[in-house]
Amino acid sequence: MEPNENDFSTINERTPLLESSSHTMAEKVGVSQQTLVSDTNLDGQARKLPQYAAGLASTLGAMAAGMVLGWTSPAGLTVEGTNITKLAHEYEISISSEEFSWIGSLTTLGAAAICVPIGILSDIIGRKISMLMLVVPFTIGWGLIIGANSVALFYAGRFILGVSGGAFCVAAPIYAGEIGQSEIRGQLGSYFQLMMTVGILLTYALGMAVDILWLSVISAIVPIIFFAAFIFMPESPTYHLMKGNMDAARASMAKLRGPDYNVEPELLTQQETLDEMNRNRVSFLTAIRSKAAKKGLIIAFGLMFFQQLSGVNAIIFYAGKIFAAAGSSMSSEVSTVIVGVMQCVAVFVSTLIVDKLGRRILLLISEVAMCLTTLIVGVFFILQEQKQDVSAIGWLPLTGVCLFIVLFSLGFGPIPWMMIGEVFSLQTKGTAGSAACLFNWLMAFIVTKFFSNLTESFGNGATFIIFSVICGIGVVFVYFLVPETKGKTLQEIQSELEGN
Repeated sequence: MEPNENDFSTINERTPLLESSSHTMAEKVGVSQQTLVSDTNLDGQARKLPQYAAGLASTLGAMAAGMVLGWTSPAGLTVEGTNITKLAHEYEISISSEEFSWIGSLTTLGAAAICVPIGILSDIIGRKISMLMLVVPFTIGWGLIIGANSVALFYAGRFILGVSGGAFCVAAPIYAGEIGQSEIRGQLGSYFQLMMTVGILLTYALGMAVDILWLSVISAIVPIIFFAAFIFMPESPTYHLMKGNMDAARASMAKLRGPDYNVEPELLTQQETLDEMNRNRVSFLTAIRSKAAKKGLIIAFGLMFFQQLSGVNAIIFYAGKIFAAAGSSMSSEVSTVIVGVMQCVAVFVSTLIVDKLGRRILLLISEVAMCLTTLIVGVFFILQEQKQDVSAIGWLPLTGVCLFIVLFSLGFGPIPWMMIGEVFSLQTKGTAGSAACLFNWLMAFIVTKFFSNLTESFGNGATFIIFSVICGIGVVFVYFLVPETKGKTLQEIQSELEGN
């Protein structure tokens, strides 16, 4: 689906290392350094408000990306009494169901195409500049859609929006992971996924109130608001250290921690961590041959496969069409808004419990629930397609989809991304994580592109039954192959994957 809050920050190979070794490195600071801290720290604490401000400013881009993902749902609703989508009706352009499936799915191809390049670019020119530059493709993409007079322009606009949204999903969590202190870094990361779901919900709600053209215009304004807010935020101190610019790193951290905080010990810790990482670096081809790396690849790619083949993006992209087809007494627009609200709530709850209950149990609960809910929705559509009277249970698709979204957001939404940063070693995390990201977006493309084809060929019922079967296989995969990583260090996880 959609990518998650700690999703791509865990891909970056530096951030987890900085977190895991911060306490150990702090012990290496000498007595004179400790004296300096006590002499110059007026309150002994860093200010958290500047860190929250920078994190929240960056997540405005996540809201922009969420609006790209949610746009297809109101655009794909049919005009009452016709089989014509709102998009085709308002723009007075003939759009077949096959063409609309491309309009919906090309976004995921754009995101897949940029997944690896944006990581390289953010290392070259910086996280902040990379994110600010994304406003350009955001503006071009929405401009093409706003002024479209052909299906080809919708294709181009959606692909470019996919590039910008997908790139932001990589760069922003890296930034959030590098600017925050360890005790609030999880919160800063969680804002990303939360704001993305807010963007999806906002699109669903606006789709009820305004035309698709105006929805596109509003969506185009959000990246500009992000630019205006984020341009005043500092660059990641870690990036400056990577470039060997200690003065710039010191200035950046001073802005993020406040004037009364002595930044030298923290900078020293980060510098020593980066030095240690460089000393221990080996080639990717060498590192990937280990037993732990091979198991990590199976776990990461398997989780990404079952995450996307559960059908989550099909539900998010085409929620309106699903509820319209169900013939629910509640309007499809209202139903999609309810789904959006449930998703926001579930993402918020997941940030509170994932470190308490554990990854594996949440994955199992999530996948079992997704299997059952898609089965229930599938049975409803089968009964409907067999001309059975389903008016008494017209509420079932909305309930099933809401439960699916809630349980997905609690487990299989955020945790696969989180585990990428936990099952790969420092030497393989960057490349293997980017490959898993690319694989995820390609799976998302397959689901969103061929969802309409499946429903037209086999019906809604059979399509949801297929999703249910895949989720059932996913339960077996998680039970036998996915380890629990809660509370374990990176070294302990690697040792366990090696079979020690």
